[in-house]
Amino acid sequence: MTQPPKSSTAPPGSGAPTMPALPPQPGRPGAPAPRRAPDAAPARRTALAEGVDQLRAAATTEPGRLRAIGALLALLVVAFGAVTAWQTDSRASAADDVLHHSQPLSSDAADIYRSLADANTMAATGYLAGLQETQATRDQYELDIRTAASKLVTAAANTDPGSSSAGIITDLNELLPQYKGLVESARANNRQGFPVGGAYLRAANDTMQTKMLPKAQELYKNENARLSTDYGNATPYPWFAIALGLVALGGLAWAQRRNYQRTNRVLNHGLVAASATTAVVLLWVVVGHTVARAGLNDSYDHGVKSLNVLHDARIASLKARSDENLTLVSRGAETHELADGTVMDAYDWGYDQEIATLGKGLKLADSLADDSAGRKPVAVANSSMTVWISRHKQVSSDNNAGDYQKARDGVIGKDGATAECFQAVDASLDQALNHETKEFQRSAGDGLDAMTGLTVGAAVLAVLGAAGAVLGIGRRLSEYR
Repeated sequence: MTQPPKSSTAPPGSGAPTMPALPPQPGRPGAPAPRRAPDAAPARRTALAEGVDQLRAAATTEPGRLRAIGALLALLVVAFGAVTAWQTDSRASAADDVLHHSQPLSSDAADIYRSLADANTMAATGYLAGLQETQATRDQYELDIRTAASKLVTAAANTDPGSSSAGIITDLNELLPQYKGLVESARANNRQGFPVGGAYLRAANDTMQTKMLPKAQELYKNENARLSTDYGNATPYPWFAIALGLVALGGLAWAQRRNYQRTNRVLNHGLVAASATTAVVLLWVVVGHTVARAGLNDSYDHGVKSLNVLHDARIASLKARSDENLTLVSRGAETHELADGTVMDAYDWGYDQEIATLGKGLKLADSLADDSAGRKPVAVANSSMTVWISRHKQVSSDNNAGDYQKARDGVIGKDGATAECFQAVDASLDQALNHETKEFQRSAGDGLDAMTGLTVGAAVLAVLGAAGAVLGIGRRLSEYR
């Protein structure tokens, strides 16, 4: 019986295979071998960068170039329409303000001044008449006070809160009842024969001349400044829109020339339509604004300027009439010293200053009138002023001679009095003002009408032009499909 060997040594050819020996590794004894780092992932590109590359690649082909040209032309035409609509809308709004807001408010401010001055004149006339004061004089005084109050309300409603004009209107609203109270005190004392009535009237006149009329004149200047600003905003050409329109037309012409050079086709219907609409808008802008400027400039030169001069002349006549009446009321209580040391009645001196201002105003108004209808009432006012000056000299002579009753009749009497001359001057100036107001409204209205529809029309035609440019380029692109 054979026994297995008792040795532990494995027989040849049996047992687990041995691993090949590895060369010694550097590092800490017993440390695991380092792992191999994976390869770095490529950097991710943004969508914008990829888009730029795609556009750059597309631009090297004719279809890509055509798409870029079409987009640029559409953008130019739309930008031209948008800028045109924006600039024409702002000018049309300013022209509308000239016609319907700033000029009427300027006239209202002048009416406030005129009404206050006329009320002062009627108060002095009524006091001078005493118990013989006519109902017409009294009614005119009340009408002037109501007109001034009403115009102040209108001005307040159209004035920015906190502005200089708002403060002036507040002051005038406070001074108006004070003035009216002084006038009523003067009238009441005068009817009872108390001389203190003259002091009340002089106090009322001082309130009017030194406080109310200067504030009313400042309000008038503020409204005229607003009117000038509106004219400045309405009359300039829209140069940015015009320049952009020329660039758009140039781009469309270049695109059509390029198309002709590459295809030998004379016309591209889409590009022709875009060029036509752009040219129409550009021509409309230039012609429309030229006509609008002409109308607005005419309304200023032959309307606003004449109105300002006539308003000043009418106010001068009212102040001259008031001073003439107060000369007899004060009876030398107020004096004025001239440069040579001569002392004269303050109101008589004031009359001389105002009548000289009236004469200069009438001469200037005649030179500004551009037709016979405007010159005729100015000529009548001038001739009436000449007679007024002559009669006033006689009144002054009678008053200086001590004939107060004759001087009084020469001022407020029924026949041959200076009152007739003043009324003729005032009526003629009122007629001239009405005529020049109509001239202003006609010219300013023509200027505003020239821009009617331009804002909307420019926007619509620009959209149509951009569509035409896109369709024209699209027709050319269809040949590559």
